[in-house]
Amino acid sequence: MFTGIVEEIGTVRAVRRGAHSSVLSIGAVRIQNGLKIGDSVAVNGVCLTVCSKDSGGFTADVMHETLNRSSLGCLSVGSRVNLERAMAADGRFGGHIVSGHIDGVGCIRALQRDDNALWYTVEAAPQVLRYIVEKGSIAMDGISLTVASVSETDFSVSVIPHTASATILGEKRPGDPVNLETDVIGKYVEKFLCASKEAPTSRGVTLEFLAQNGF
Repeated sequence: MFTGIVEEIGTVRAVRRGAHSSVLSIGAVRIQNGLKIGDSVAVNGVCLTVCSKDSGGFTADVMHETLNRSSLGCLSVGSRVNLERAMAADGRFGGHIVSGHIDGVGCIRALQRDDNALWYTVEAAPQVLRYIVEKGSIAMDGISLTVASVSETDFSVSVIPHTASATILGEKRPGDPVNLETDVIGKYVEKFLCASKEAPTSRGVTLEFLAQNGF
């Protein structure tokens, strides 16, 4: 599990492409501390497993499904990426619950400065937008952000200078893709409610229903 607090900007050292997969070699410094083979690292918000490492970075396999669901297939040598190690049990929970499992790829539609903040408006598919709510959380390229507004076709976030400079978000421009992961809690709530409505004798979520299920 991750929290969406980017630790470091890494650089892609090499990309070895297969028929429907790839192997990424990523240069990193800060996250190397204590990093072991088999550990999880979020690369632009995508949970990858460290397959090998050296003093300058690590490599990770990227499978077909991951390439289909994310923007990792667009990476090339020299690309800069957000990096976050999996959360330690004794660490601070600075962002929100981030699994590293991407829901879809959005596209930055507009970028506007508002005094010290930057507003990003991002287009997304309906199946992603349905889980995005105003003042809720969204992970964008692995960055935990608060949704400022949402419409039927896009949503907006306001970004402080530190976040823009400490991540690759400050390098993004209109037309660029971003990996999106919505708040996982909303997905579980929706499935739970749908399951209860499909039960033959169900009347939806009532006090009686909650009591019978231990709430």
